[in-house]
Amino acid sequence: MDIYEKVTQSVIEQLDRGVKPWFQPWSAGAGAVHPLRHNHQGYRGINVLILWVKALEAGYVSAHWMTYRQALELGGQVRKGEHSTQVVYYGSTLKDGPGAGDGEDDQKQVRFLRTFNVFNADQIDRLPEVYYVEPKWPEKLSERVPELEAFAKATGADIREGGGRAYYRIDQDYIQLPDFQAFPDAECYYATRAHELIHWTRHPSRLDRDLGRKRWGDAGYAAEELVAELGAAFLGAELGLRPDHIEDHAAYIASWLKVLRDDRKFIFSAAAKAQEAVDYLLAFQKGVQATRIGRGQ
Repeated sequence: MDIYEKVTQSVIEQLDRGVKPWFQPWSAGAGAVHPLRHNHQGYRGINVLILWVKALEAGYVSAHWMTYRQALELGGQVRKGEHSTQVVYYGSTLKDGPGAGDGEDDQKQVRFLRTFNVFNADQIDRLPEVYYVEPKWPEKLSERVPELEAFAKATGADIREGGGRAYYRIDQDYIQLPDFQAFPDAECYYATRAHELIHWTRHPSRLDRDLGRKRWGDAGYAAEELVAELGAAFLGAELGLRPDHIEDHAAYIASWLKVLRDDRKFIFSAAAKAQEAVDYLLAFQKGVQATRIGRGQ
């Protein structure tokens, strides 16, 4: 089983049980911090989802993941019998074409995907103490948060409040949200706004993301919703928000299952597009770390 099928099957199995795997780590109580490398830099895209799912299954609480060799370099030792988790690396290289050697510039850029194996710090002994810090998860938010208000304002998005639905209208380029008081708590409001901001990035003047959506409920609609779900989860990891959308997700899960079963690589593509959308939103910020609200540290 290749990495595409392995990851896709893992996601499908959880969705079949009615569980959104990018939401479950948050509801487990520890908080889904951004998975970190040995050098404290964050993983990106599909690797975030892979490591969240594995941490949930195994009960790991450390945010840090590293290769066997990196653990040794830090003075650690992977415990006997521990199993690694496979993550991926995308890259590109120049490859000679048929005309190479004839004095012609006949090279093309070839994309590739490689896998490598990492261990969570909870599987490793004798690492520096910083690698074993357990995430802190404070109480839910109850009021508007100035830092998160500033985050949305910096994007320049037209965000309106009122009515009973949350949506992004691409033809008029605005986000509609119910009144703040209509949400169960402030965190649900901010998570829903994050979801709609990911949709906002698809506008032709921004990332011009077109997944073939023609009408409500079609495959393109399901694909865009999956990108928005993943993007909200990734953005939540950056800002310290749980991903929580006010829509009933049963219908979404059924549509996502069909998309994933039809294309074993789509979850990788969706995660890449979600990460691109998050990067786009973060680029509006000055001093991104200052926008965190002090959770999942």
